[in-house]
Amino acid sequence: MFSQHAVIGAVDPTTAAFVLITLLLAGVVTGIAGFGFALVGTMALATVVDPSVAVVLMIVPILATNVSLLGELEADAIRSCSRRFWPYVVATLVGTLVGMAALESIPADPLTITLGFVTLAYVGATQRAIPIPGRAALEDRCFVERPGMMVGLGTVSGVVFGATNVGVQVVAYVRSRDLEAGLFVGVLALVFVGINAVRVGAAVIFGLYPSLTIGVLSVALAIPALAGVLAGRRVRPYLSKRTQRWGVLALLTLIGGRLLLGGFGIA
Repeated sequence: MFSQHAVIGAVDPTTAAFVLITLLLAGVVTGIAGFGFALVGTMALATVVDPSVAVVLMIVPILATNVSLLGELEADAIRSCSRRFWPYVVATLVGTLVGMAALESIPADPLTITLGFVTLAYVGATQRAIPIPGRAALEDRCFVERPGMMVGLGTVSGVVFGATNVGVQVVAYVRSRDLEAGLFVGVLALVFVGINAVRVGAAVIFGLYPSLTIGVLSVALAIPALAGVLAGRRVRPYLSKRTQRWGVLALLTLIGGRLLLGGFGIA
């Protein structure tokens, strides 16, 4: 696994090219599916840099891509969704800060293995390939809009997101609300914009940027990320939902497998 310095220097052009392509591809996935940027980008970067560095590098690009997706949400919808989901958003924000505070204390290999398992578990759960006893009852009881449940679920979701950039649990909750496709994308963008705007400042306060160069690189990586989102949005109308779904899941399967191999020292 490369060190953080391998990412920022011209000493390793192969790694630099991989990072740029990764952010571009993650942006395309997001432009097509409306989500997946943080998961695809962080997991792919974690195969060549320390996971904690990958998480930090992705903060600004995640913010930038979600700002671009806000255009799909109208002003009235923003106000309505803010009133509807604010307990979940606030709780997720608090949990995210807790997860970020714990980031540097998590060893690299266990974090890499965890990211791999989470990625593959998401793929399996999405395809219903992993049977979870009592899943339906759990979803009916927890994936609701009661303030208490939203606070509890949001806090746990935030801790995971803050430490790993994995936001599939947030996606799952918003998807459970049966929102129209455009509204679904916009609500996700609204949630992640607010949280990631705070994360930028929190990363500085917590000292998560190991150098000014890493911070500047994180900002610069927003450019290929946004280019990918624009490309994905242009391609989206030409792809069936089935193609979109299988394309994203296939990519995540490859990334999850690579993370596990790397975490266990096999590759």
